Amino acid sequence: MIEFLTTQWPLIGALVAAGLTAGLAAGLFGIGGGAVIVPVLFFLFTGLGYEATAMHVAVATSLATIIITSIRSVMAHHARGAVDWAIVRSWAPFIMTGALAGMAAAGFIPGAGLTAIFGTMAFILAAQLFFGRPNWRLADRMPGGAWRMGLASLIGALSALMGIGGGTFGVSLMTVFGKSIHGAVATAAGFGVAIGAPAAAAAVIAGWGREGLPPGSAGFVNLPAFALISVFTVTMAPLGASLAHKLNASLLRRMFGVALALVGARMLYSVLAG
Repeated sequence: MIEFLTTQWPLIGALVAAGLTAGLAAGLFGIGGGAVIVPVLFFLFTGLGYEATAMHVAVATSLATIIITSIRSVMAHHARGAVDWAIVRSWAPFIMTGALAGMAAAGFIPGAGLTAIFGTMAFILAAQLFFGRPNWRLADRMPGGAWRMGLASLIGALSALMGIGGGTFGVSLMTVFGKSIHGAVATAAGFGVAIGAPAAAAAVIAGWGREGLPPGSAGFVNLPAFALISVFTVTMAPLGASLAHKLNASLLRRMFGVALALVGARMLYSVLAG
């Protein structure tokens, strides 16, 4: 760890910048910062010569950082009374199950496949958020029973495959089921722990002993990247949460959509160009 910190200053600077941006995004959009962290780590580790494992490490490390960031973000939203804890409690067990399944599947998917999944899903969600309208509704309240079990598991699985918090899918889902964008962002921030904790643990086990991992990795989780990014995401998440409650709801949706579209397009380009 010490040798890594003293010899990789350009990488450290990039990780600090990623942490600051990801923390702001976590509080602002409820996305856990993964939409920023995954592509940054992917391109960094690819540039360092770890192409074979770069995407797996990026996804797993992002999931580990999301645990801390989501706790900080949801507590900031809770202080404003915006978190619907009933939804968090009833959806979390199924989200955790899906996250474990998603990370187990990720171990068998090539890096290019994970990158394509990330880019495609980010682009689809971006289109829904940018072009969608506040009055688009499937129902006026969140589904229960088998629908809740299936949708929550799907959120967990897809989020684990992409290395993101539950906000990316959770915000979209909750808004079409009657939640305001601000309430959806605040509540979805609570999904991050349910996704990050089991998925990161599974990633450590799945990647243990793999060849071609970046230095300082425990399985697929890179510890130096986790430590550096976590410090800065934790400090920036409350600022993002504060901004989220001051912005216009329509503007917030469009900002979220633009950010996802840019990330998704860049990731898809990397697959096609490769």
